[in-house]
Amino acid sequence: MNNKHRIKTDLGKVVAIGGGHGLGRLLSALSFLEQNLTGIVTTTDDGGSTGRLRDEIGCIAWGDLRNCLSQLTSGNDLKNTLFEYRFKEAGSLSGHSLGNLMLLALDNMCTRPTDTLNLFRDFLNVKANIFPMSETPAHLCACDDKGCKILGEVNIDAAEALPVGIEIVPEVSAPAEVISAIKSADVIILGPGSFITSVLPPLLIPGIKEAIINSNASKLLVANMVPEDGPTGKIQLKEKINWMEGVVGKNLFDTIIWPESRLLRGPGNLNIIRANLKTSDHERLHDKVKLAEIIHEVSVNIQNTRHT
Repeated sequence: MNNKHRIKTDLGKVVAIGGGHGLGRLLSALSFLEQNLTGIVTTTDDGGSTGRLRDEIGCIAWGDLRNCLSQLTSGNDLKNTLFEYRFKEAGSLSGHSLGNLMLLALDNMCTRPTDTLNLFRDFLNVKANIFPMSETPAHLCACDDKGCKILGEVNIDAAEALPVGIEIVPEVSAPAEVISAIKSADVIILGPGSFITSVLPPLLIPGIKEAIINSNASKLLVANMVPEDGPTGKIQLKEKINWMEGVVGKNLFDTIIWPESRLLRGPGNLNIIRANLKTSDHERLHDKVKLAEIIHEVSVNIQNTRHT
């Protein structure tokens, strides 16, 4: 039995939650799970091509969804090249991703964004399931220590201090498929990615949060390879987790997977597994094989501990 087959057999159904390049990298690392893998993607991004489309059309954020689909696409065929093409020196199209425009165009012809994603999964031959955290356009809104509102991911990322509160506006719900996937999951993974603007937003949707808290799955938080830019990268781990639990609630994860190459500040009494996750590709990227192996090892250990 090869290693991938063993991991696939042991892990069962895996749900990964987050946004940005971090979730795409994780999904790519576990892509051999095929239909047993589900990505639940943050849809509150308001920067770049995605932000421009949101301002003009009022759609959900397609950029992170496109990135996850792209990273799950095997090979460098023409379809993926087109999907990732970005216009340059093309007037009003400059800076736009063709993949974002393709998703938006098909979404205008479909009943639901989830239908759009399923059609593009077929187009790109992606076996894993990909869902938006919500099919309704919404923004991330933070509150600073002076009571001022900070609207939008771009502005929140640029803030000098950790907000004292954060919410999704307007209040939205998750697709039924998202809740069902979480409830049937054997493993739930949060991150890696920007803590406030990628990992946290799906957890602010009540149905998602409750489904995770009530799940008996192995629940993991995968840390970034390097500290984030901004305030969350400057505080100790325990302080960050305390803040997260104060905003969202407890019992969202059992174990934190932490790169052994990264300094660990203020672990407190958290259950942390340190692992060699370095890759030669880039200092910010997790090695795909090592990441899949440590997720497998930790998840199996959690389940074995519960059954003894």
